[in-house]
Amino acid sequence: MTAASRPPARAPRLSRWGELAALRARATKRIIGLISGTSADGIASALVEITDRSGSPPRVRLVAHATAPYPPEVRRRVMDLFTRPATTQQIAQVHYLLGELFADAAAGIARQAGIPMDQVDLIASHGQTVAHIGTPDPADPWSRPATLQLGEPAVIAERTGRPVIADFRAGDIAAGGQAAPLVPYADHLLLAGARGRIALNLGGISNITVLPAGGRREDVYAFDCGPANMVVDGLARHYSGGAETFDRDGARAARGAVHEDLLSELLRHPFIDAPPPKTAGHEQFGRVFLEALLARGRGLPPDDLVATATAFAADAVARNIVRFVLPRHAIDDLVAAGGGVHNPTLMRRLQAALAPIRVRTIDEFGVPSDAKEALAFALLGHAGLMGLPGNFPRVTGARRPLVLGKWTWP
Repeated sequence: MTAASRPPARAPRLSRWGELAALRARATKRIIGLISGTSADGIASALVEITDRSGSPPRVRLVAHATAPYPPEVRRRVMDLFTRPATTQQIAQVHYLLGELFADAAAGIARQAGIPMDQVDLIASHGQTVAHIGTPDPADPWSRPATLQLGEPAVIAERTGRPVIADFRAGDIAAGGQAAPLVPYADHLLLAGARGRIALNLGGISNITVLPAGGRREDVYAFDCGPANMVVDGLARHYSGGAETFDRDGARAARGAVHEDLLSELLRHPFIDAPPPKTAGHEQFGRVFLEALLARGRGLPPDDLVATATAFAADAVARNIVRFVLPRHAIDDLVAAGGGVHNPTLMRRLQAALAPIRVRTIDEFGVPSDAKEALAFALLGHAGLMGLPGNFPRVTGARRPLVLGKWTWP
């Protein structure tokens, strides 16, 4: 770093414990949540004001949200880490590169909100998952559950001058859990109530949070269902030579025909019918799965294969709900978020498969679908600040509730 680019010297701080106490004491905290999901399209950010209220859940106000796409070469390098061998030097460089991009995203959302960075209390960064092994290989006695998120928090803290809480999943893994899903913390705060409800995230992977009627935290459970956008996006990129990164408005799927024999074969994937708790990612439905699907569908019209993959995404969700949720709970509605809500073909198939359950989007509850995950990690950052458990042992399989995240100070 040159002298010209080095940030100005900062005034002496309170002790770290004193600074934490001062942050906790503020009635309203401004927190930036950051995440890049399994699709690795870019960094979603949300600036959130969270007001603590004695004896009641905090009041949450989304101030601004945005998504900063990865530069194409950065995305290629990230995607290569999912399924191709890489040296530790390459992984380390991407880790620090993403730290810079996450810092840029934090600065960008603060500018968009018109809030100086020194008035942001905390940055909560999930980072970019590049490996997630919820269940170890039983054939390998040295195999362990493991997870790895890139985007060095020290770089974010140095570039922004704000404290950073990150690495939310590690503690749950250490306590015997699968470290996913973690979004149920936000789902419970935002959507739990008198009616039975399911919160659905349609990102690269689909996952559901079951919120039984009554809103009790101890009744909540959640799990992944299968691929949502991951396979469809991969097909769109393949057939367009990279010109399309997703099936815009579900147009390809709407033009194509679903091949029922191939769909039945896809639904026999062992993950789909595996009982929860369960988590999935590129290890199950990434490049290797996509290449096998392209080989199996050779000779089919491209839009037919996209239509079949879209039906697979919807039916995997519906099948898991019918098998693992509806025998136990009455569900009035399903509230969807994530990029998949912008695919009308996917949403129509989901509604048809789950009728009479009403399929809604989280936008109806005042939260933009594309802001949901970044908002969720802002809330988990707040939980970490306040010493509140952010995991649900019933969801992840951890031995106990845990305060999640590790702190980095500028």
